[in-house]
Amino acid sequence: MGKRQVERLSAVAVKKATTVGYLPDGGGLYLQISPTGSKSWIYRFTLNKKERQMGLGSYPDVPLAKARELATASRLLAKSGIDPITARDNERNALQQQRTFAECAEEYHQIHQHTWRNEKHASQWTNTLKTYAYPIFGTKAVSDVSKADILAALTPIWTTKSATAARVKQRIHAVLDWAAAKDYRHNHDAGIWAQITRALPAGRGNRGNFAACAYKDVASTLSAIRTSGSDDSAKLALEFIVLTGARTGEVRLAEWSEIDFDGKRRIIPGERMKSGNEHRVPLSPRALEILEAQRGKHPKLIFPNNKGKPYSDMAFTATLRRLGYEFTVHGFRSSFRDWAAEQTSYPHAVCEAALAHTMKDKTEAAYFRSDLFDKRRELMNDWAVYCTEEKPSSVAQTEMATQY
Repeated sequence: MGKRQVERLSAVAVKKATTVGYLPDGGGLYLQISPTGSKSWIYRFTLNKKERQMGLGSYPDVPLAKARELATASRLLAKSGIDPITARDNERNALQQQRTFAECAEEYHQIHQHTWRNEKHASQWTNTLKTYAYPIFGTKAVSDVSKADILAALTPIWTTKSATAARVKQRIHAVLDWAAAKDYRHNHDAGIWAQITRALPAGRGNRGNFAACAYKDVASTLSAIRTSGSDDSAKLALEFIVLTGARTGEVRLAEWSEIDFDGKRRIIPGERMKSGNEHRVPLSPRALEILEAQRGKHPKLIFPNNKGKPYSDMAFTATLRRLGYEFTVHGFRSSFRDWAAEQTSYPHAVCEAALAHTMKDKTEAAYFRSDLFDKRRELMNDWAVYCTEEKPSSVAQTEMATQY
């Protein structure tokens, strides 16, 4: 067919047409005019010896040029033996099934919410994504979330809010992997994370480490804390954190029901542990002395503040800052780990178990069920002794601390 036989209509003719019925443009494309005067496009074709017709949209929403484009695409499908109506419906269904990143994150959160340690942690999980990820790509189809999108969310906070940025990265990673497993995210490249890590700015946030006190200075630091002007309960809690290698929250919320004085141990319930597993903590003689000093101050909390409530994380940080120290409370765990590695011969597994670290090797973890409690008791007793023996290099720090 020549062009004149196929493209019979003009844009002006389509606009002015009023006769009820079908006006052919050629190649199976028709302009349909209803008795009410509305106009729409119809494509007629034959497939498997059956005549079919397919709506291509109403005029003027779909102009003549667009109608011809749609008719041409449908004609090519029909010539290949593919029903263009079925193909269109499948495409629409696929689009309807596309989920945004935010929708995937919410669904992931709902499915996994029973694994969160507490309500606060569950809300923080989604809040960090709402704050840092959603504004960049929350409404974007999860299949279309790119490395550039992820970097746009992480880069501004990578060095200024390193701990938060690391959590956001971990949560984005979890959502995208889950979406790929559910077939919501297509052409997912699991290797993008190494590229993203290399692309992020270098700095403290990129290492994910907490500033730590050198282990040789821990004894003098504890001595300075004991003679500082902070609340007695706060000072003892801070020392207890150091002696037991605990995370701050594990001591701030510590309760008397967790203490077994006869067994010289503390049993932290799983819901307060990062791993979600119950953790037995051997108590050194000095740790037991601290507990004895706290007896009778509160019926439930071991280390209550002067209002009978748990201390905040900042209360302990403030004690360190008033003494002129720049390291973090959490960094004392690194101090302990460095000391254990460099100054003792305890096996790696014992040192890691003391910090309640889970084994990264899942196969090894499946066969290794012991928490090495007796070995850890020896290790923590040695650590407590080390923490009470001041080193000569720390004298100046102790003198400075007594001024506060």
